[in-house]
Amino acid sequence: MTDFCNQNSKRRAPQSQKPQVVKANGEPRPPVAVTIDGQEISVPWGTTILEAAKQLGIRIPTLCAHQDLCVAGICRICVVEVEGMRTLQASCAYPITSPLKINTHTRKVRQARRHIIDLMLSRHYGECYTCFRNNNCELRALAKEYGVDFFRFGHPEEPLYEVDSSSHAVVRDMNKCILCRRCVRTCIDVQEVGCLEAINRGDQTKIATFMDKPLADVVCINCGQCINRCPTGALRANDPTDEVWAAIDNPKKHVVIQTAPAPRAAIGECFGLEPGRALTFEMNTALRMCGFDKVFDTNFTADLTIIEEGTELIQRLYKALVLKDSSVALPQFTSCSPGWVKFLEHFYPEYIPNVSSAKSPQQMFGAVIKTYYAKLNNIDPKDIVTVALMPCSAKKFECNRPEMIDSGFKDVDYGLTTRELAQMFHEAGIDLPKMPKSDFDDPFGTATGSGVIFGATGGVMEAALRTVIEMVTGEKIEKYFEHADIQPVRGMEGVRKAEVKIPKVGPVPDIIKHLIPNWDWLNGATLKVAVAHGTANAKKVMENIKAGGELASFHFIEFMACPGGCLGGGGQPIPTSPEIREARARAIYSEDSAYKVRKSHE
Repeated sequence: MTDFCNQNSKRRAPQSQKPQVVKANGEPRPPVAVTIDGQEISVPWGTTILEAAKQLGIRIPTLCAHQDLCVAGICRICVVEVEGMRTLQASCAYPITSPLKINTHTRKVRQARRHIIDLMLSRHYGECYTCFRNNNCELRALAKEYGVDFFRFGHPEEPLYEVDSSSHAVVRDMNKCILCRRCVRTCIDVQEVGCLEAINRGDQTKIATFMDKPLADVVCINCGQCINRCPTGALRANDPTDEVWAAIDNPKKHVVIQTAPAPRAAIGECFGLEPGRALTFEMNTALRMCGFDKVFDTNFTADLTIIEEGTELIQRLYKALVLKDSSVALPQFTSCSPGWVKFLEHFYPEYIPNVSSAKSPQQMFGAVIKTYYAKLNNIDPKDIVTVALMPCSAKKFECNRPEMIDSGFKDVDYGLTTRELAQMFHEAGIDLPKMPKSDFDDPFGTATGSGVIFGATGGVMEAALRTVIEMVTGEKIEKYFEHADIQPVRGMEGVRKAEVKIPKVGPVPDIIKHLIPNWDWLNGATLKVAVAHGTANAKKVMENIKAGGELASFHFIEFMACPGGCLGGGGQPIPTSPEIREARARAIYSEDSAYKVRKSHE
């Protein structure tokens, strides 16, 4: 049987990639005819039984399989009968290379699946009623589907492992782990971090960190991608909702919340809506009903970030190209993604000077609230509680970094994920899609479309280019890119490169004339930029730069830790898939198009 997961490869192919479909002589292999549950279908050579069944509308249950991950064939829930074979076969890992007759739901298959579920439950300690995945647990759903109404092989009455809550971002409860290795494959193959692995053998097997250390003490980048793919409640974000409710209920505290664009495009999924419908203004109303004193738009500081990063890029280029300052670190890297920043700190610390000095929009907003806003409203910063609604578990780590203090207090007190805010709405009896719409509060409710697209991979780059091109040429970006949509940096390819020629230059804006006297040195120049999402792709870029490759000569690179950017963040609704991330991206770009002002500098 073909091994689709090349164990010798540093990064193994996800299930969505097909195996080689040509013969050794280069000729294409013909399609293969198979019969599944009496239905005939012709499929490309190497298609798995699971994929073929899906094409026929036949559902085969899975636990270890995931669209984003390589084939594992570990859980065996997907077993089927193949005529002529004595044993049941894992449909997710069995490639069709010759005509087959397959049965997916015979008595033998059903009994085997139930037996496997019984065995999983025999080691699965956990009260379903108190588990954060109680309404969205794949194991529980399968137990119900296969009529498991008692613990056939017993059930742990006491936890076998201590819960690891050492990390600000991710909590690990191995008592609920079913050893599917989705988290391991995510960490190794999708992110190429590798802080999780399976250790021991037999009934002593467990998923652990290096030397079984607490998660906070290993190279975890807090991205939360393992949470998004875990089928049970073994992994979850470190939830501060109790503390947020306590602050709201405290009359001495002024509680402010900022909301990022990606959660607004996804939170509807927690209320039964299809992916791709933004509930921005309904959410504003719901937040006020929960008791937040002010509801602000993170896009306000996303626009500030673009002004800061764009100006910083131009300054770096001026120093390097005109002043010939060899100490200038290029290419400049974005600083918005805390998972990416931690990845860089762990694996490429020598490139820290390349990271933009601008804080992320979350932290910039927190600093503005605890300083300018506090002074404007005559509120002691110690009495202000800032909450950030983010799509990201790593944002929880970011707001707890010791350097993120400008007022003597934490810039951002608590980070909430999209899932956690949805739970708060459920607690408050709020049916979000039915809420009336309302706007953000002043003075931080005004933003541009450039701030909105921060939520999608390539969005920061596109927003920066809109501003830099107009600033340098003195002409509207629409002259060069239709509707101001910079398509070369959009999309879901892991690494995207673009070259933007500056055909002419205009006058230098007065606000930066003391830094850069003229644009003559940019006349006719070509700005080389790149975008990478998912740290496995970030690693490709960094290795290329480190080796002095093509990307070492680039000027500006956007990095996002999560596949799809913030839209696929570790705090977004579960499940996640390429199709779901693309639907969320469409919602983001649609919202951008609806803005009257779409450039950060306007």
